[in-house]
Amino acid sequence: MTRDEPDTRPSEARRRLLDTAIRIFYAEGIHSVGVDRIIAEAKVTRATFYRHFPSKDDLILAYLREVHRMERGMVDAAITANPSPAESLLAVAGAIADRITSPVFRGCAFLNAAAEYPDTDHPVHQEIIAHREWFLDTITALMVQVHEETADSAARHFVMLRDGAMAAGCLFDPALVSETFLRGVEGLLRVNTERQSAGSAR
Repeated sequence: MTRDEPDTRPSEARRRLLDTAIRIFYAEGIHSVGVDRIIAEAKVTRATFYRHFPSKDDLILAYLREVHRMERGMVDAAITANPSPAESLLAVAGAIADRITSPVFRGCAFLNAAAEYPDTDHPVHQEIIAHREWFLDTITALMVQVHEETADSAARHFVMLRDGAMAAGCLFDPALVSETFLRGVEGLLRVNTERQSAGSAR
């Protein structure tokens, strides 16, 4: 990099702040964690914090956007690695099941945040809705390729199975919850694949 070129590398301090927020917000909740604790655990000054995040809400939005980026990467990888839409959907479900059985699993970051930010006009709530719309749209696009006529309802069914598994995974045996979730997705896909086959045979 020459003297005249701007340094566009992410700030190390910002990365530490965001990594700290991701870890603590997810494990303990958002409202219960103050800015002072984030600053202390990230080992930055207060001035550095506010230079990168003018308010706690800005940090929360960055946290949710980073979680979205990670989840989108997981979903995109599952789709890319599997040639058929049904296999892609099973791979997405498998990745979700793996997360539920992780030792650090504390539920869905977005559902957790929604419980803390119920005001639909709040930017945090709107960020949550944007993430969920992306996920539903992604699943719907795959379901269209399985059976177009029932794609919308099947995609909503998939998302509800996922939401239920994310909640149950914090309360019951994660391995059993994951297995039940996968069986539910397999059954959903089997029904819609059979509908597609029956329609093609006519």
